[in-house]
Order: sequence, then C-alpha cells, then structure tokens
Amino acid sequence: MSAQHPQLGWQEFLATAPEVVATLRALNQVIAEAGLEKPLTELLKVRASQLNGCAFCLALHLDFARKAGVSQQALDLLPTWREAALFTARERAALEWTEALTLMAQQRPADEVCEGVYRQFSHREVAFLTSAVALINAWNRIAGGLRFAPAAVS
Repeated sequence: MSAQHPQLGWQEFLATAPEVVATLRALNQVIAEAGLEKPLTELLKVRASQLNGCAFCLALHLDFARKAGVSQQALDLLPTWREAALFTARERAALEWTEALTLMAQQRPADEVCEGVYRQFSHREVAFLTSAVALINAWNRIAGGLRFAPAAVS
C-alpha cells in the first residue's frame, strides 16, 4: 500500500469500529451457545477462510480448532475433505454447506447440498450453522479486505 493509503490493521480497526467488533462478537456468542459442536464450527471457519484466502482468520481459527480438539490430520486434510474418510457424515454436510454458501456468488447451493445438510442437522441447527458460515465470511471480508496481518500463534 502507498504512504497515502496506509493499511488498517486489526488493532486500528478495533479502535476505529468497536461497535462492529462488539456486534460480530455478540453474534459469535449466540452461535456458540446454540449447541453446535465447537470442533465442527471451527472446521467450517477454517474451510471458509481457506476458500476466501484470509490468512488472518485462517491462522486464528486453526489455533482455535486445535484447542477445540480438531486433530492435526483433519486440519491437514481439510482442503481435500471429500477424499478423506476421517470426516463424519455430519462434518461432511457442514463442510459442503460451508463451501456452497461461501461460493454462492459463483453458483447457488444445489438442491442435493440443501438436502444433505437437512439430513444431518435439525432446522434450528441449520439456522445456526448458516449463521456461523455467514459470520466467518463477514470476518473474512473485513480481515482479508483490510489485509490484517496474521498474528503469530504460540
């Protein structure tokens, strides 16, 4: 970026738009309390961040996924989850839903994808799963668009 247009980093975004951060964090808390498994929601956040090319969110959610108990093998194979037998039917449906929603500007989610997610999740769960995907996509656009630098993960 040029000297005329400095990069807006995470800390400056937080200081500049605290209401946005607070609102998105509040939505995250509502989703977290909805009953979806934490490892599952972290998997979908990692996958959406991979698809969106958001290094900041990817680094953050890889760390959260490990802390939530997602295996390193699952994280390593996540980009090729369709070929990896270690993902459950529920995880597969959530990942397929995540990809369909994240990429819906290219193509609307197919009927088979919608049917698949409803086979594995209740209507309430689909509502919160969809909200989780929407939220990580919002964060990806903020962090990726503003080019937040990934934090060093310890």
